[in-house]
Amino acid sequence: MSQLKDLAVGDRFEGFYLIKSAEVRKTRAGKDYIAMTFQDRTGTISGNLWDAQAHNVEEFTAGKVVYMRAVKELYNGMPQVNQIFLRLPENTEPNNPADFKEKPPVSADELREYVQKVIFKIENGIWNRIVRHIFKKYDKEFFQFPAAKVNHHAFETGLAFHTVTMVQLAERITEVYPRLNASLMYAGILLHDMAKTIELSGPVNTSYTLAGNLIGHIVLIDEEVSKAVAELGIDENDEDVILLRHVLLSHHGQLEYGSPVRPHIMEAEIIHMIDNLDASMMMMMTALNQVGPGEMTPRIFALDNRNFYRPNFDKKKD
Repeated sequence: MSQLKDLAVGDRFEGFYLIKSAEVRKTRAGKDYIAMTFQDRTGTISGNLWDAQAHNVEEFTAGKVVYMRAVKELYNGMPQVNQIFLRLPENTEPNNPADFKEKPPVSADELREYVQKVIFKIENGIWNRIVRHIFKKYDKEFFQFPAAKVNHHAFETGLAFHTVTMVQLAERITEVYPRLNASLMYAGILLHDMAKTIELSGPVNTSYTLAGNLIGHIVLIDEEVSKAVAELGIDENDEDVILLRHVLLSHHGQLEYGSPVRPHIMEAEIIHMIDNLDASMMMMMTALNQVGPGEMTPRIFALDNRNFYRPNFDKKKD
């Protein structure tokens, strides 16, 4: 079976792949087609199944393994598969979706163990109680969900992996800048994307929920903190509560990026920077892993539509 990572533009290939997402759309002529994303352990690639019939829509749904025969092409600089032939697996052919999912860099158990250690490091009683309360409520989803539908950490356990990486960065930064309040940094980072468990539908065929589309995870986590404060009997006007809400509400940094307020304390500014740093690094690494040394990646829309070069000294990373 051809691995997606190893395909060059123009390659004709065949094999078994997981349908990561499948969305029925219409052409300008009113004909149905299925916009699909295929996945194996080495990466993902998109493609359209044109002139889709009713039985195609019923058979080829997200979460299923399919046999695919196709050609890798470029469209507007982005890799895609075309001339697609699909069928469902037969008899003893591969059909377990778990065998095709991107393998997380760290297991959910390791991530959970690390998060528990970090919670113990939150010395402020109010922040500690709020974090524990919300984690108890969303523990299962937090260690399963992706951090995004497409852009960064868009894989199962991606939410927890992104959060843990941010905490690791914060641990080192607070050593360099000891004036930063480490407890507030840890509490803010652990909760900053927690409401992705409400904003997104889950790790398979990830989409935005109604609350995700109309409210968004920043406002949703602020609501969760307010609920926790009320349920725990904490004064909502306590400065510690307001500080925690501030770092959560401001973590996108700019009003046009969804934050209702810009950072106005050091911890909020640094959390915003760390969030951007880790998201950007994951997007670059994901794109660079799909090309060989000496090649350029496709343009990455979320990084100002720039593409990136993989230097030849990176050969040892293959």
